[in-house]
Amino acid sequence: MMESTPKDISPRRNGLSLAVSNSLSLSTSPNAINQSSYQSPTSSFGALRLARASTGAYPKQLKPFATEDIKILLLENVNQTGRDNLTNQGYQVDFHKSSLPEDELIAKIRDVHVIGIRSKTKLTARVLREAKNLIVIGCFCIGTNQVDLKYAAQHGIAVFNSPFSNSRSVAELIIGEIISLARQLGDRSNELHKGTWNKVSNGCWEIRGKTLGIIGYGHIGSQLSVLAEAMGMSVIYYDAVNLMALGSARQVPTLAALLNDADFVTCHVPELPETKNMIGSQQLDQMKKGSYLINASRGSVVDIPSLIDAMRSGKIAGAALDVYPSEPGGNGDYFTNNLNPWAEDLRSLKNIILTPHIGGSTEEAQSAIGVEVSEALVRYVNEGTTLGAVNMPEVNLRSLTMDEPNHVRVIFIHHNVPGVLRKVNEVLGNHNVDKQMTDSRGDVAYLMADISNVNQSEIKELYESLESLSSRIMTRVLY
Repeated sequence: MMESTPKDISPRRNGLSLAVSNSLSLSTSPNAINQSSYQSPTSSFGALRLARASTGAYPKQLKPFATEDIKILLLENVNQTGRDNLTNQGYQVDFHKSSLPEDELIAKIRDVHVIGIRSKTKLTARVLREAKNLIVIGCFCIGTNQVDLKYAAQHGIAVFNSPFSNSRSVAELIIGEIISLARQLGDRSNELHKGTWNKVSNGCWEIRGKTLGIIGYGHIGSQLSVLAEAMGMSVIYYDAVNLMALGSARQVPTLAALLNDADFVTCHVPELPETKNMIGSQQLDQMKKGSYLINASRGSVVDIPSLIDAMRSGKIAGAALDVYPSEPGGNGDYFTNNLNPWAEDLRSLKNIILTPHIGGSTEEAQSAIGVEVSEALVRYVNEGTTLGAVNMPEVNLRSLTMDEPNHVRVIFIHHNVPGVLRKVNEVLGNHNVDKQMTDSRGDVAYLMADISNVNQSEIKELYESLESLSSRIMTRVLY
């Protein structure tokens, strides 16, 4: 006897546009299970074996739109692993190698349900206001400062990122730059490329026995700490919160204490109001004479004109920068004074390594990011799971199984105000609620419920009843 076909519904915000899937299959992504080790949050795919063992049935794949109707826009050359995962779900994927100008982005985003970006694309309130069908954003990178997270949350758009898939790549780059600065490798290489043989040892050092000061002891800073100790360095770190040290590293109480003691200072902090120009003229004055500065975090962290002055005076012996206040939208001859007014002065300095935001640009990191973020997007689109979302409460329910053909999953994103749960449960009261979970984050709350024995004729009424609630931000019904 054949099982009944699982169907799904996800009305769009600009009207009750219902679409039904005719697919019986589970996820067709070849990486759905095998690549789960890349995922930082607990994966809902991990429930497959548990559900199979406890119920004897496989999870039922829920999709909120007909497979052929899901539209995804991927910008900035998202890795092939991520594109494959999304394409293998049957989604329509529009792929672009670079970012888009804002007006072109607005025209493209109007019809898509999912957008995937890296660090160059700016999803401002102006852009998101036009994204009438958008339900989720995937940042295929660490940072999310390029997205207006508050606006997205207030309009029911979840945002996912990959918080530490490229940590090792960044840490290894910093180690390479420490050695390169200590030995003036950049200058010697440039000289020899021009035909000049300049064999010198003055001002060149081993890094063994030197002190590395790490500002921000998170995923990258802590990995860097271990690598630096293996090279014979002493490690101190400063962080806004107390964190357990790895190895023999030592936390210092103030930023000034770190700057006074470190031979090499490296920044690994997010872009926040309190980290803007965190390293300026005052902090550079506090550093040792002949010390080195590295920044591979965010371009706003270091005041670059002050760094130029400190290097010209000899206070700072070398620097490595991978990030800048303004960065081009694509590759080309753009790093000039037209982009940043001090760019040519910066390029004229000796013993400075300038790289184009490549800290996480390795095949391994981009592949891992592609898997992690694409699978988070699939889980959200297909099941409503918000584990790992940076702007939404984290809510997850056990997957529905093939033995539950008449079950419906309700997702109700709403304003966090009193009385909402009572009104929602009044709507659901005529059905058996098998599972329900709700959580809030600031002004936004996220409710997920699985209800049983729902006839197809009842789904439209269920959806419209939830849509009519004044607290509603977004309603999704999956079956």
